[in-house]
Amino acid sequence: MKPTLLVLAAGLGTRYGGLKQIDAIGPYDQTIIDYAIYDGLRAGFGKVVFVIQHYFEDAFREKVSRKFEGFVEMAFAYQELNACLGDFVRPADRDKPWGTGHAILVSHGIIDEPFAVVNADDYYGRDSLGAMVGFLTGGTGPTDYAMVGYTLKNTLSEHGSVARGVAECDDRLFLKRIVERKGIEKTANGARYRDPDGTPHPLTGDEPVSMNLWGFQPSIFGFLEAQFAGFLAEHGREKNAELYIPTVVDKLVTGGIATVKVLPSNAPWFGVTYRADKALATASMRQLIEAGVYPERLWDL
Repeated sequence: MKPTLLVLAAGLGTRYGGLKQIDAIGPYDQTIIDYAIYDGLRAGFGKVVFVIQHYFEDAFREKVSRKFEGFVEMAFAYQELNACLGDFVRPADRDKPWGTGHAILVSHGIIDEPFAVVNADDYYGRDSLGAMVGFLTGGTGPTDYAMVGYTLKNTLSEHGSVARGVAECDDRLFLKRIVERKGIEKTANGARYRDPDGTPHPLTGDEPVSMNLWGFQPSIFGFLEAQFAGFLAEHGREKNAELYIPTVVDKLVTGGIATVKVLPSNAPWFGVTYRADKALATASMRQLIEAGVYPERLWDL
């Protein structure tokens, strides 16, 4: 069975100022998702599941998923605020999604095979997706997971701070721990992140980081369900609290419950966190097209 590609596309795009997941960066109105699907199919994924929200579903289908209808097996999962809450009652002032961990959890019941996770607003490249397919089809066990690791300094924005899962690996490239760091920004000597109280901490810029290209087995859903219930009990009343994938994975790794193989990647990465990032993303895609990596038009519509 071929693995599935899970595309996290339910974000609000607050810093971008709109739905960046449906904003084109290539010719013929092609989005980052278009290139992810194009690369994913060639890498060996067999199905695509999109995590979206109901309120922009029509726009998403028109701008993105209609292009693949008829030749790609697709499904949709919906990251709504009341999804997977159990007996927890959502606070009336909660209007922000519950985080990337919750985004994966809402696809439980749709995916029952090994799968990879990608962000809708990050470009990963075919080699990275191919490496993940190789891992997922390589005879892994039920709690053997993977993460594509990028070098921090190659993933920073020129236009503001970003959040990254900063990883620590052993000499066999298995994950020892990973921490979601927010407010990471470039400095003259590398990078730094800030604590919630604003205290800065230096980073070299050479640290391996997650860009949310993960490989999971279906066992992750049970772990996510348990951790999300605990998250709601502890943080559910906090207006902006989120459950991040690195937080979930870190608990599994440090608790000896799962292993995570880090797959180093030198593939070009770019993404759109801020509106100003779009110009670089568009120029980067143009370079890839001119280099023959992609045709001008991906889909014969």
